[in-house]
Amino acid sequence: MIYVGLTGWGDHDSLYPSRLASKDKLQAYAAHFPTVEVDAYFYAIQPRQNVEKWLTETPASFQFIVKAYQGMTGHQRGDIPYANKDEMFTAFLQSIEPFQQGNKLAMVLFQFPPWFDCKKEHVHYLRWCRERMKDIPVALEFRHQSWFSPSFYEKTLRFMEEEQWIHSICDEPQAGEGSVPTVLHPTDRKKTLIRLHGRNVAGWNKRDDENWRAVRYLYRYNEQELQEWAQHIRMLQTKCEHIYVLFNNNSGGDAAHNAKQLLQLLGIEYTNLAPRQLDLFS
Repeated sequence: MIYVGLTGWGDHDSLYPSRLASKDKLQAYAAHFPTVEVDAYFYAIQPRQNVEKWLTETPASFQFIVKAYQGMTGHQRGDIPYANKDEMFTAFLQSIEPFQQGNKLAMVLFQFPPWFDCKKEHVHYLRWCRERMKDIPVALEFRHQSWFSPSFYEKTLRFMEEEQWIHSICDEPQAGEGSVPTVLHPTDRKKTLIRLHGRNVAGWNKRDDENWRAVRYLYRYNEQELQEWAQHIRMLQTKCEHIYVLFNNNSGGDAAHNAKQLLQLLGIEYTNLAPRQLDLFS
């Protein structure tokens, strides 16, 4: 199974009728794609009632990829609203329980920041995280090139296999040590995650701009680039049962368009999506 979707459901206006309320966007989104990344968790561990609402708004087969809270991956700046890491992880695990109970949790994504390089203390922390997550499927995405340097490349992949981390394979600009190469190597036989961030080399490290996040992901993949990825996905499918593909090039409204293009190139037409027309009187 190949699941193609987007990171978040709020920023893709081309998918929705005009003036659609934010609270109705997930239901409309689920008429187009069978999976989504819940990036809201990165900014705050979500109340269970939010999760329960999302479950009712999506078909039975819909799959959520939950992004780990920023305090869990070292992105947090300022005060953390938890006494310690144990309390934080406990709160996170309790929050995602409804996803698990509804069989709608594809995985939890741990994306680490560019300063999280390949060294012993960080390897120890990854082991600790994996242990705290118990039997929940977890994906791992690096942003520091050292993990895939010639001296660590094989060891990193072997570590991920042994510790049961799903590989989050990236397509992103090659812009120094704060970016990683595309490594087409599944580390789990059941699931592989692919995240397509765009290839805006000039904007990737431009953090002096107050709008740097928007600039970083401003990119539209052309057909040749998507054809290459369609080939990669078909190859990965021979090694892994389920492939999840997320487009993160949201800044210019390109993610939804590119995702639809990729589905056409792969010859995929989903039959188990939500109804395309919303019942406005329900």
